[in-house]
Amino acid sequence: MHPPGTLSTLTVTPLAGHIGAQITGVDLSRTLDDPVRRKIWAAVLKYKVVFFPGQRFGHAEHVALARQFGELTRRPAPHSGAAPDGFPEILEIDAEAVDPRYGVDFEEHYRQRWLDYTAGWHTDLTPAVNPPAASILRAETVTAFGGDTQWTDLEAAYARLSEPVRTLADGLRAEHAFFAGCQMLLHDLLDADVLKLAQEHPLVSEHPVVRVHPETGRRALFVNPASTNRICGFTPAQSRALLALFYEQITRPEFTVRWRWSAGDVAFWDNRSTAHLGPADAPPGEKRTLFRVTLLGDIPVGPDGEPSRAIAGKPFAALPVREGVRA
Repeated sequence: MHPPGTLSTLTVTPLAGHIGAQITGVDLSRTLDDPVRRKIWAAVLKYKVVFFPGQRFGHAEHVALARQFGELTRRPAPHSGAAPDGFPEILEIDAEAVDPRYGVDFEEHYRQRWLDYTAGWHTDLTPAVNPPAASILRAETVTAFGGDTQWTDLEAAYARLSEPVRTLADGLRAEHAFFAGCQMLLHDLLDADVLKLAQEHPLVSEHPVVRVHPETGRRALFVNPASTNRICGFTPAQSRALLALFYEQITRPEFTVRWRWSAGDVAFWDNRSTAHLGPADAPPGEKRTLFRVTLLGDIPVGPDGEPSRAIAGKPFAALPVREGVRA
């Protein structure tokens, strides 16, 4: 018999044609040995998002798990959202959580303001010049039905563009900012507060439309409806047409995987090669609480070797390792 968490017990099972795998036979609450950690990371790179069903651990173990794969980061104030007491590294995802930016749950408000039906798809924090490399999300409380999350493979989306469109995309750059996918109304009081925050503490970056993965060398279509403002160098009408083409491509069902959450499930994804979509179908009145940590990312680079550049705001920084939370 082999103890849980060895290479002999770890099993990786693909879930969809292009993206997603389930990993069993490992206890994420314990320190991983190097062969297991390397195999998990290789699966993240290959399958883009991996799922660990039925894990049970708390905030300290969550932080410790993530630190085995890299340095942690988080949006700096005032852009940071809700966090559990004592764990600023963690983002709390809960409609009932009091958001320190606005004091209310504003997700449903902006879901009604999406510019089109793809606008909820996003890659985490691309307004930063160095978006997170990866994220680890665990479910604590889930709804009886609904509440699924979807991920899409941006590398498969790029590879299956027609050759002329791939050639065009390889040379493009795009501007990313918060709330790019929403209609903002100046006479709405919440919108006014959000816009004021964005103006006083801007975070805007220019990224290559095609990103070359720093570890695998594969190319990904690095745009997302929630945060990509425009294609640089084009008129607004031309930019909207190009982005509509790219968004249709990255949200095609064949490039996606959908996960039905149970309490204790953990998702670990490569933020450099995926976008994801949170649920809009969770039943009202039922509690849904998840927690996320993010790994510090590098500055994206395009096929021409040109890196992203910050238009406004500073790069994300690594969070310090705190005493009492093992690395």
